[in-house]
Amino acid sequence: MTIIKIISSALANLNPRQQEVLNARFGLEGENEGETLAAIGDRLHVTRERIRQIENSGMALAKANLAKNEEANALLAKVQKFIVGKGGIAGKPETVEFANAIAKGTRETHLDFLAEATGAFYSRREDDEFVPLYYSGEKEFKTAKAFVDGWVGMLHSNRDNVFSGNYRTELANYSKMKGMVGPNVENFLGLSKQIGMNPYGDTGLQEWPEINPKTIRDKIYLVLKKKSEPLHFVDIAEHINKVGFDSQKALGPTVHNELIKDGRFVLVGRGMYGLREDGYEPGIAREVIAKVLKEKGPLAPREVVSQVTKQRMFKPNTIVINLQNKNLFERLPDGRYRVREA
Repeated sequence: MTIIKIISSALANLNPRQQEVLNARFGLEGENEGETLAAIGDRLHVTRERIRQIENSGMALAKANLAKNEEANALLAKVQKFIVGKGGIAGKPETVEFANAIAKGTRETHLDFLAEATGAFYSRREDDEFVPLYYSGEKEFKTAKAFVDGWVGMLHSNRDNVFSGNYRTELANYSKMKGMVGPNVENFLGLSKQIGMNPYGDTGLQEWPEINPKTIRDKIYLVLKKKSEPLHFVDIAEHINKVGFDSQKALGPTVHNELIKDGRFVLVGRGMYGLREDGYEPGIAREVIAKVLKEKGPLAPREVVSQVTKQRMFKPNTIVINLQNKNLFERLPDGRYRVREA
């Protein structure tokens, strides 16, 4: 079975003009893509409406021809079953691949034509919500869309939980609540353009910078978030390039400039930066010590060192020396230190 044979039988008794319009409209010959009504009309020197009339009359004849073609019916039945098995919607590339294994030479334009001519299934172009797909019926498509829309809403309200490693658990609970289990769940979400995955394998909303980082700053943030430790700005640039977010190469000086300008990042050592949200605080040694003592109350020297190094990468000796500043810090009889009162 070949797709050319099926298409030829569909166009068998159409007049030359009808064949020409359908071939052009759906891109049925060679590697051509479908043309618009207006483009065909301009080329044939007739109105757009006249091309529509020719297309409609030709499609009516093609539909009748296909209804009598056993090979066409066999192909359409198998493709329809494939789509239904996916939960009623399936991506165009995988559907074309499936159909091509049955009818050699099948391309997307061929399936679009067969779908339009017979109504065995339906074609949907790419838009802001979904990639190009085929669906078995309006009910099935609406079911899939409602599932995806609901999950997108859940992600919006559970962002922090998702990034704490609970994406799969939350998805399983949501799917169970909706009575949707099995591979159809992954299929629906895989066809949605609202759901994405970053190079680290984290899944979430495509609009989130943690999933789809577009700026250098967002890439820096994601690298530091995944590493969970301060890094030198040169190392951050190397990690960005190694991960390969896109074709844009990160340069050390550029990364350094962005680190300086963004309040999410804190200089914690010579050229070393960490995330403020991880507890790192800006400031010189005595400022960080004072902040720790104000928050924690009097502390022994080793406790001060422990608390300060959680926020900045100071050497322990540097912290102890600054702690000896009698104008700023007072040593209590039990050996602990506190901020000297003015």
